[in-house]
Amino acid sequence: MRTMRIYIADHTDNLRTAALKNKVGVDDLIFLNPHITDPLSNIAGQQVKLPPLEALPDKLPYVPPCTFQLINPKAREQWIPLTSLDDMLHKEYDVLIVGTGAGGGAVLWRLMQQLANSGKRIGVLERGGLLIPTHAQNIETMNQRRVFDYYASTAHFIGNYLSGQTYALGGRTLFWSTTSPRMPISEILRWPVSLPEMEQYYALAENALSVTQNFTKGAPLMQVLLNRLQRNGYPDAAPEPLAVNLEPPNKFGVMNSNPFFSSIHFLAQALNRPYDLAIHARAVKVLTEKNSCVGIEVISSDNKKYVLNAKNVVLSAGTFGSAQILLNSDIYGRAVGHYMTNHSRMIGFGRVNRNEFPEVLGPLRILLPGQVGRSYQIQIVGPGDYAWVQYAEQPLQENWNLVLGALGQVESRYDNYVSLDPAKRDEDGVPELNIHFSYSERDEEVIRQMDEGVKKAAAAMNISLVSDIGPAVCRLPTGSDIHEMGTCRMGEDPLTSATNRFGQIHGVNGLYVADNSVIPTSGTANPTLTTVALAFRTADEIARHLK
Repeated sequence: MRTMRIYIADHTDNLRTAALKNKVGVDDLIFLNPHITDPLSNIAGQQVKLPPLEALPDKLPYVPPCTFQLINPKAREQWIPLTSLDDMLHKEYDVLIVGTGAGGGAVLWRLMQQLANSGKRIGVLERGGLLIPTHAQNIETMNQRRVFDYYASTAHFIGNYLSGQTYALGGRTLFWSTTSPRMPISEILRWPVSLPEMEQYYALAENALSVTQNFTKGAPLMQVLLNRLQRNGYPDAAPEPLAVNLEPPNKFGVMNSNPFFSSIHFLAQALNRPYDLAIHARAVKVLTEKNSCVGIEVISSDNKKYVLNAKNVVLSAGTFGSAQILLNSDIYGRAVGHYMTNHSRMIGFGRVNRNEFPEVLGPLRILLPGQVGRSYQIQIVGPGDYAWVQYAEQPLQENWNLVLGALGQVESRYDNYVSLDPAKRDEDGVPELNIHFSYSERDEEVIRQMDEGVKKAAAAMNISLVSDIGPAVCRLPTGSDIHEMGTCRMGEDPLTSATNRFGQIHGVNGLYVADNSVIPTSGTANPTLTTVALAFRTADEIARHLK
């Protein structure tokens, strides 16, 4: 039997508040209380009929408690699954990848695609730890100066060479400019890879990095200056190709929250297949038997030594790191560590008057690529911090500063090399690296050409070159390009190259290199796109042997 209930209204009640307090429907109260004509009128002290409670069954059904673990007591500040070296010690890997920058990330991502559900075991070793989980430009509180300071404060420098090494998951792709041009065709024709192959792998790399020329599309300042350049002697001037994902964010529920590319993107996509990743795991020596790779020696952050077994090892520790590991492993091919190259660098400080351009300026990213007869490229960026705008309000001002940054081709010479210091060892007991590098007469001539080239490009755009802090056009210190290459260059001849055309060390089966160090000549283009393209090609070669 169900019994009608009575509720005595409070001094602030109406039918709606009474319904909320008693967890019943307003319509039910209106039906049971026809004497209350206005559901919003005050009914203080009145009796309100409530619907009867539903009869309860004699025995309630059993509802089992959840059994999953809400908190993982072993978890720390991890935003990616990690594996300990102790766990990796007892496994045999089909491929071990050393380094998680552009090359290492690309090899991992491509291998996961090619090997799919083959059951092959892949491991990744990162010398550093977890720094930031995305490209710094994706962090909303950053601006150009903060990113530079953050990079410089976390980087490691070798001697007086001004190229900071980032020992962290993602490597220097956490901070790179995302500029992604292809090498000039004239340069590729000197390499041991055919032009059709390079074009194929460039296309794959551009797709994987979401390379676009549309970052500055529609920006009035960009269009005006680009038109001036193209009319005044630079028909090949073009919007700078950038690794920035501009696709709409709501594609199948996936939010595009990290548009500026870093190798973390590769690592994240690779998580669709199982792989082991250890951080604070420094590879110090490759182990070989009978001219074949069998594993690698690793030092942990607490100086404990591990020997990991692997049929194939891919060194992606960077131009300096990969060469150091090879030399410390007594793998002394004549070219290992030699033929180091980079880009010389000039910078010009331009200034435009705000009154010459439409109301909204927008960002400026123009590329003058290298070509036959022009052994350098120029990147034109600005105005001010516009290319880095997130939430920062841009001030109203009459003049805006631009930067014209030129990269010059540098010869690949045997006499530019890295070597192990016979007397000094670092905190891990590894011989320290010494860098022996100088510019040739030809390199100095390219620097002089860049100086004139920056001035001519500025004139073509009708902008002034002026600086309040020093020369309006100046030469930056060696290494400031952060584009070192060549210490494990690829080629057909073991006397002049460290790896073959697929990045495999001459004479050592199963040992590969995939980073800037395999690029045979510097060319004029930023190297990251080329590194990714060649790393994909190396991964395909490894997968072919494993299938």
